Amino acid sequence: MRAMVYRGPYRIRVEEKDVPAIEHPNDAIVRVTRAAICGSDLHLYHGMMPDTRVGHTFGHEFIGEVHEVGPSVQNLSVGDRVMVPFNVFCGTCFFCARGLYSNCHNVNPNATAVGGIYGYSHTCGGYDGGQAEYVRVPFADVGPGLIPDWMDDDDAVLCTDALPTGYFGAQLGDIVEGDVVVVFGAGPVGLFAARSSWLMGAGRVIVVDHLDYRLDKARTFAHAETISFTEHGDVVRHLKHLTEGLGADVVIDAVGAEADGALLQHVTAAKLKLQGGSPVALNWAIDSVRKGGTVSVVGAYGPLFSAVKFGDAMNKGLTLRMNQCPVKRQWPRLFEHLRNGYFKPSDVITHHVPLEDISEGYHMFSAKLDNCIKPIVIPTAAA
Repeated sequence: MRAMVYRGPYRIRVEEKDVPAIEHPNDAIVRVTRAAICGSDLHLYHGMMPDTRVGHTFGHEFIGEVHEVGPSVQNLSVGDRVMVPFNVFCGTCFFCARGLYSNCHNVNPNATAVGGIYGYSHTCGGYDGGQAEYVRVPFADVGPGLIPDWMDDDDAVLCTDALPTGYFGAQLGDIVEGDVVVVFGAGPVGLFAARSSWLMGAGRVIVVDHLDYRLDKARTFAHAETISFTEHGDVVRHLKHLTEGLGADVVIDAVGAEADGALLQHVTAAKLKLQGGSPVALNWAIDSVRKGGTVSVVGAYGPLFSAVKFGDAMNKGLTLRMNQCPVKRQWPRLFEHLRNGYFKPSDVITHHVPLEDISEGYHMFSAKLDNCIKPIVIPTAAA
């Protein structure tokens, strides 16, 4: 099969790899029909995630058709259209029993820090991802779900990570009716978090970014007020000014490890790899939320130290909530919203990229070219 492979920071290519085989009776092999490049994939692409090995195939957002099933698989049949959560999880451990699928204890040798994630380095279990023609899906009776007949492929692939993660970010904020919600980051996750905040009762939603085309999308898709942090010497002070000096009730960090906005933090994190991620957005969140407010973190950070203003968070009496999204737990409610027409996830898609051109797709997304917000990858076999 053809698959994207990692060859070092900023170096990826498409190569021939063996079609994955059934390794366990409860495995399935899925022929990928859609994959996506996620903003958190750029952390791998830029060399920020430890133990990202040469030859690894990225891609934790993908859907497809079941190509083969192991002898123990009962819930899937060959030919089924399936959507696969980015979490690899067993469904039976202490954490899965509590719906914490992203914290599964049985799928990753490094599970004290994180569960399993497709295509996200050996720090997250070493599972090859879906930016390929075929992918092995462990625990096939637990993770994948059948794509509803009424849902098209472009909407379905966004239900494997970006949409549920944004929704989860709003959910973690414990938004109550009338709350002022600030979202840092107008990528797909931030856009979905902003749009979801309205569904949870927000009275005002403000999105902060520095790219005009993403702020335009925040206004049209998420119906939010927008702020470009490059236009204000102190974005926290400006946010306080907009909220009668108090700060927002809820702030969502949908940026993560490669936040711009402070040169020293960006260089030490993104360039020198001295931190697990630039804490600029997180520190802005801590500073701009009101005392007693809630900070929700769904932006991805690496496992290394980051210089976070924890003392300020403690002294302000903040509630900090964060996790990798347990995707499948979000699906029932999200599907109701989509079927009722509250929004269409694929509205954030800007590009469809053939698998053979994925190197150019990563470069375009990384360099913020051609107003790229969300690129979808079309494997050769699905074209």
